[in-house]
Amino acid sequence: MENTRKAGFVTIVGKPNVGKSTLMNTLIGQKIAITSYKPQTTRTRIRTVYTEERGQIVFLDTPGIHKPSTRLGEYMDRAAESTLKEVDLILFLAESGSGPREADLEVMKLLSRTGTPVITVITKTDAVKKAQILPVISEYAQKWKLLTGEEDAEIIPVSARTGSGIEELKTMIFEKLPEGEPFYDEDTVTDETERSIAEEIIREKILRLLQDEVPHGTAVSILSMKFREDRPLCDINADIICERESHKGILIGKGGAMLKKIGMAARTDIEEMLGCKVNLKLFVKVRKDWKDNENMMKSLGYNVKDL
Repeated sequence: MENTRKAGFVTIVGKPNVGKSTLMNTLIGQKIAITSYKPQTTRTRIRTVYTEERGQIVFLDTPGIHKPSTRLGEYMDRAAESTLKEVDLILFLAESGSGPREADLEVMKLLSRTGTPVITVITKTDAVKKAQILPVISEYAQKWKLLTGEEDAEIIPVSARTGSGIEELKTMIFEKLPEGEPFYDEDTVTDETERSIAEEIIREKILRLLQDEVPHGTAVSILSMKFREDRPLCDINADIICERESHKGILIGKGGAMLKKIGMAARTDIEEMLGCKVNLKLFVKVRKDWKDNENMMKSLGYNVKDL
């Protein structure tokens, strides 16, 4: 029975900005989910696939679970919580810098009610001294015991940046998945479309380049994406949606400098993804309070009915 393969769905959850997207990218060995230093970077469930001789893991990256203040926030929370009912295993991510805070405890309470197996992954261990990690693991073990009554909580420290603990985590995941045939072809890495990945790449560059100047009131919508027949070139026109005129000014920058910077950074990653040259044109448009407008959210791909 040594050749029996495993296959299952694994969701990655935790409070915002705990490193969910970074860990998923590291586990599959390829960048699919966008990352930034801002919380709530991920807005939708992103499905990626990791296949090897032991079997296949289908990862679902989710928005951070938090108390929503807008319709977009409600969508993000529902996207995160709805995956808990669909999966074989949950990876609960917690930072290595401290034991469980209030936000962590709220997520743990939610997970304890699902009945789905949980592995607690202590992230960013490269950012702290080794002596600090064991007390954090102990604190989480005690909290899980209080919530579930079980002594043997699965907890593992990892660093997505250095790779420490990543192979051990993969082994733990495969041990807990059911036996079964792969859901996807072995060369499949994601079920996201090139168009949606390109939109997320552009949004990532906005978050990284502007940091705190423009909040999360931005979205990206690709208007057209066409490959030329005469040569390996893709023409992409995309709108950057923001909530205020002042944000539009910041996104464009003096003499269009910031918009050019965003476009150059995004084009490099999109060209790598598509394997060809890209002609990227960006336009900035103001849509006041779009995060609370259900029709506008749907037009930008955030439809609660799709969850």
